[in-house]
Amino acid sequence: MTGHTAPLAMTMGDPAGIGPEVALAAWRDRAPDAPFVIFAAPGLLAAAAKRAGLTAPIVETDPAGARAAFAKGLPVVPLKNLVEDAPGRPSAANAAATIESIERAVEAVRQGHLRAVVTNPIAKATLYQAGFKYPGHTEYLGALAEAWGFPTFPVMMIWSDTLAVVPVTIHIPLADVAGALTADLIIKTGRIVDRDLRARFRVERPRLAVAGLNPHAGEGEGARRHQVQRALR
Repeated sequence: MTGHTAPLAMTMGDPAGIGPEVALAAWRDRAPDAPFVIFAAPGLLAAAAKRAGLTAPIVETDPAGARAAFAKGLPVVPLKNLVEDAPGRPSAANAAATIESIERAVEAVRQGHLRAVVTNPIAKATLYQAGFKYPGHTEYLGALAEAWGFPTFPVMMIWSDTLAVVPVTIHIPLADVAGALTADLIIKTGRIVDRDLRARFRVERPRLAVAGLNPHAGEGEGARRHQVQRALR
């Protein structure tokens, strides 16, 4: 199944966090023309529904059957790794299942069964304890895409109808930001944003603004801003 008729793939996120409740609430408030399936442990979701007082039949399925299952209940693709159900107590024991959920959701999209991936929050600290090597979701999704032959420079966008914000640096201490920023990095990020706003968000003439670390700026900062602005035109 391909195109806009395919359901969305939702990841489990950290099972000790809000991911299960988010999935259940999304199905409760569902739109029939916006189906989705979550890659998670069915028992985890059933227990979360009971605790939250939500009525959501759990329907086990595979990615190809997700759309049909959505009409019957919350579609769940069961994970192979075990999941500990301990709300509010993140554990490295759940790292393998958390990562599996992301990998299988992305793979289902790559195979054309599902349309896009929606991620629930992960607990990076517990993933690091289990040997996770990536700063966060964005970098890991980029690595998965690159492993399948799609050269990527992952960029994260925080979207609203009035303003979209794209951090040039992420997952590093604030004290390290100034040293990590370069004109080339800002320009490369800006060009990706401009391209995808046009191609994916149908914004015909994107308007980009670069916010400085020091909004008041200072001597010599104007020349750098003009250099970046010229490159982005």
